[in-house]
Amino acid sequence: MSHAVPTLHLLCGKVASGKSTLAAELSRHNLAVLISEDQWLSALFGDEMSSLQDYVRCASKLGQIMGPHVTSMLVAGVSVVLDFPANTLENRRWARGLIKGTGAAQILHFLDVPDEVCLDRLHGRNKEGAHAFATTDDQFRRIARHFVPPSPDEGFQIITHPPKSGLK
Repeated sequence: MSHAVPTLHLLCGKVASGKSTLAAELSRHNLAVLISEDQWLSALFGDEMSSLQDYVRCASKLGQIMGPHVTSMLVAGVSVVLDFPANTLENRRWARGLIKGTGAAQILHFLDVPDEVCLDRLHGRNKEGAHAFATTDDQFRRIARHFVPPSPDEGFQIITHPPKSGLK
């Protein structure tokens, strides 16, 4: 039986910065359960999501049920890669609350990728059609306005990931 401390891996980065690609990699390398917001939102609310307001509403519902689930996994000693965007102070406060009282460690992975690179990847992703959601340039810009880079004073262990080619 392993006595390793479970870890909650969080991801912070703009749309198409490579969060989901990194999340899958982290899950494989850390033997952690991967929970993808996009997969859950698509399966549960895909037909209800046509605007940014719809996303906020549906993501809030998902977070209400997923939060206690993630906490219970951490308490059980299971590491989790939470592929939910930790892109605002509010998102990160919610995520930090998940580890309270669990004894789990946390790492915030910050994908520091310029807008131009994200938009280029976004165009490629939309053209492929394999992603659950196609985001327009206008939606990217509207979402990016809410993005707040993480700060050490938020209490996270932050690992910054510079841009890599090929991430989507």
